[in-house]
Amino acid sequence: MISSFSAPFARRRGAVRLAAAALVSGLAVAGVVATAGTAVADGATPGEGGATATIGGLETFGAAVIHEESGDLEVSAGLFEMSVEGGGTLQTYGVDLRNPTQKDAKYHETPWSGTSLGAGQDAGRVRWILQNSYPQVNDLASLASRAGIAGALTEQDAAAGTQVAIWRHADGADVDAVDPQAEQLADYLQKAARDTAEPEASLTLDPPAVSGRPGAPLGPVTVRTDAGTVTVTPPMDAATSGVRIVDKDGVAVTTAKNGTQLFFDVPEDAGAGTAELTVRASTTIPVGRAFTSESRSQTQILAGSSESTVSATASAAWATQGAVPALSAAKNCAEHGVDITAANQGDEAFVFELMGAEYTIAAGASQTVTVPLEEDQAYDFTIAGPQGRQYRFTGVLDCRTRAAETGNLTTQTLSEPSPATVGGTSSSDTNLAETGGSSATPIIAGTAIGLVVIGGAALVLVGRKEHAGRD
Repeated sequence: MISSFSAPFARRRGAVRLAAAALVSGLAVAGVVATAGTAVADGATPGEGGATATIGGLETFGAAVIHEESGDLEVSAGLFEMSVEGGGTLQTYGVDLRNPTQKDAKYHETPWSGTSLGAGQDAGRVRWILQNSYPQVNDLASLASRAGIAGALTEQDAAAGTQVAIWRHADGADVDAVDPQAEQLADYLQKAARDTAEPEASLTLDPPAVSGRPGAPLGPVTVRTDAGTVTVTPPMDAATSGVRIVDKDGVAVTTAKNGTQLFFDVPEDAGAGTAELTVRASTTIPVGRAFTSESRSQTQILAGSSESTVSATASAAWATQGAVPALSAAKNCAEHGVDITAANQGDEAFVFELMGAEYTIAAGASQTVTVPLEEDQAYDFTIAGPQGRQYRFTGVLDCRTRAAETGNLTTQTLSEPSPATVGGTSSSDTNLAETGGSSATPIIAGTAIGLVVIGGAALVLVGRKEHAGRD
């Protein structure tokens, strides 16, 4: 077994060839999209909040075999470890197994609706597996007994069996663990899994953007968290702008808890402007939370968390007259697009264009527009607001698990849909093909750890299945 981020751990059985597909030199995993958040408005990055972490590698794992028409592929299967910004460690399993996992990719806590889990029906069963297997259940003798395993169950087997069971539900994959004990655990978990609810975010602000007139409290922005208390950080220029963060009684606040309503208190004589607040906390992130990366690194789902740093940001915009919009965005995998929500607290309609269509948000009204996108497509939208503001929304849509596409492959250069742009240009000339597998081409990442770009080349699996005995 090799380390998780060297060459892809992939070995075909039967008549299978490996060929190198040349890629453009100077590849960069990070930096495909200029910002990691979904929305940018005058430098602010309101988002869904939670933890931000960097993936390290597979820490506890065994082996598994994926069965496909093109042959059998042996892969590593087990627990990843992630380091949280600000402090903390996460243990995760992968979902969307045919998507590449990139070394040192940055991840963000994400609702299921913004991942491939949101488009499937078995996400709740995946969470049940996480709650009822390793490492949440670290009494391996008890876990083995429940699964009917007669022999000893090692940590490696427990991790591999748990990952295999997750792949079967999250990806619909035909996959078996190599070790008999791990395979028996996978079978038990797959059959025993029951639907469970999605866990709440570790920390979020609702809504992430508000607007209104100076002289009146702008909000409310409600804190949603499982932490006992959060620290509230006012706008960076609060001392000069006079903008305060207050509670519903108008009292300045520096801490808050779940359900607290926060408001931006903007001086009455303030000119048109914007501000943001940030809340931070230390908490154990709920098992089952999803983590995604804008570099299209493989989606992860949380199996365990130490006390970790989490944060969320909300923005406010104000003006004395005219339209005063608040804009935010979120991925919507059920509709295969991005939801852009515009709320207008001004006294005039807010009119904007998006993807060739014009939208009018009346004074005091709000509307959500779903922008449909292709799978794996980078998007980069800029909406012109009043007072010369620019609202920019960037990211990558990664909503589907990859179907097996390895039959009759030929070696070829990767290609991807071009980034969708509106009102601006793409933040990078490097398209996402350069980071790994693509549903737009007949190529498969092929491992639990994904297809990793090494030295400007990728390995393409070529051949037809000669494996018999499976449907």
